[in-house]
Amino acid sequence: MQIEIFELERVQSLWENRVEYNLTESGVHPYTLNELLGEEGAAALANVRLGYGQTNGSIPLRESIAALYPGAGSDNVLVTNGSAEANFVATWGTLDAGDEIVYMVPNYLQIRGISRAMGVTVRPLALRPELAWQPDLDELNTLVTSRTKVIAVCNPNNPTGMTLEPRAMAAVVAAAEHSGAWLFVDEVYRGAELDARDTASFWGRCDRVVITGGLSKAYALPGLRLGWLVGPEAFIEAAWSRTDYTSIAPGILSDEVAQRALEPALRARILERNRSLLRENLVTLREWIARQPVAMTLIPPQAGGMAFIRYDHDINSTVLATRLREEKSVLIVAGDCFGMDGYLRIGFGAEPAYLQRGLDRIGEFLATLA
Repeated sequence: MQIEIFELERVQSLWENRVEYNLTESGVHPYTLNELLGEEGAAALANVRLGYGQTNGSIPLRESIAALYPGAGSDNVLVTNGSAEANFVATWGTLDAGDEIVYMVPNYLQIRGISRAMGVTVRPLALRPELAWQPDLDELNTLVTSRTKVIAVCNPNNPTGMTLEPRAMAAVVAAAEHSGAWLFVDEVYRGAELDARDTASFWGRCDRVVITGGLSKAYALPGLRLGWLVGPEAFIEAAWSRTDYTSIAPGILSDEVAQRALEPALRARILERNRSLLRENLVTLREWIARQPVAMTLIPPQAGGMAFIRYDHDINSTVLATRLREEKSVLIVAGDCFGMDGYLRIGFGAEPAYLQRGLDRIGEFLATLA
């Protein structure tokens, strides 16, 4: 099976640790263990025996995850190595060559790449900037047919930071129910809302819904590689069997730390810290945009640590991002990585001083273009 290069991940993997300023991240400045658990709590991990844990995630962790989704139980949850594994096993277990998937774009293009490699027809559902990054619901109803096996959306969305309006959510659910399709919803940015109000989950809105989540983005713990699937028990059982062929089990230390991070008091503290940082940094980013010599347009994100910015200059986004990296040692994501030239994704979840210095260098580069 041939699979296309995942351009976004390849660019980040090659360069994110080799530049002075990495502004490609879509999450929030990560915690250290001491910051998260305190020195005593972090030290206690030294006594954890490094064996295999429960391969679908420990019962306490699955119970804590299930508590985030009213009506779910531990058997509705599969713990995975990052939300990327969750997306992979869900896609692998549902789609076959000749099937069709309706796929929100722009988006994190992992599921699209897997689907194409499997011989699945991918029908893009475009988010429209003229609709403040909402989908055209008439187009949705045209795209979804009796041949549709999966409808896949990302809410809150990467890269735009958009959250679907209630009527759009209702339309997506209705389309899935009418066609009999599975509804895959990536909710990994849920909890990173700038207005501090939790994005409504798709969980419980129809019988054939599968949710992807994790601790990398809203929780600022990407190094744990801790993700999950939430879905019907039979679906989760089948997905668990597929992880026997991928990573087998989540890391025992990641499971232990995740249990603590999802305790209600600590979870609330994590989300408040991260949302506060994002709110502060978005002000900085918007003030910076207003000063730039190259005209830029930003539909303000509602969640997540990324801004999808349109720029008004006759230069390809990959060329711009490459020159910026080579000349200023700053890494950002070209719109080409999402199939949308003329845009840049800039992560603004970093420490404020780091973000400001990185933006200043981008501004210096843009001045040479102007």
